[in-house]
Amino acid sequence: MHELNRLLNGEILIDLSYHDNDVIGVTGGIYIEAPPQDVWETLTDYDNLSKTLPKVVASRLIEKKNGEIILEQTGKTGILIFEKTVNFRLKIYEEYLHRVSFEQISGDFHVYYGEWLLETHHQQEGTFLHYNAKIKPLFFAPPILISFVQRQDLPGILSAHKERAETGALYR
Repeated sequence: MHELNRLLNGEILIDLSYHDNDVIGVTGGIYIEAPPQDVWETLTDYDNLSKTLPKVVASRLIEKKNGEIILEQTGKTGILIFEKTVNFRLKIYEEYLHRVSFEQISGDFHVYYGEWLLETHHQQEGTFLHYNAKIKPLFFAPPILISFVQRQDLPGILSAHKERAETGALYR
């Protein structure tokens, strides 16, 4: 209940964990004053993510068939002089209005998989958006740097999804 209240009060929650082989776990959450349908449209507008999300340089839907989506993305990661452009291809599975699961099938990470979860609460009209992922880049980066970057970048990504879902999108 404490987490729910923090989210309802406008906090963006981020938590990091360290796993074997320098894999970083990252979770995040935000409350969005919009119905799940609006949040879903924001999350799954794959070709326009580079127009609405910070650090996403390009995002292109490659294939969509039999419930499986292939998405190609280019993003910027890092801080100051340590910023790097990363490219990856994701396999995505959607559970309409509930979950978007993803895993890298090629690209600049040893490990990159996770999910976006949409939840509602019987006492609230909006949507709780949660992000869970495991990350380890192919290039050398100390886990402390990766976790710092995730703590810096994820709030902006969650806030961008919130803003787009609450205000309506220019690109819908």
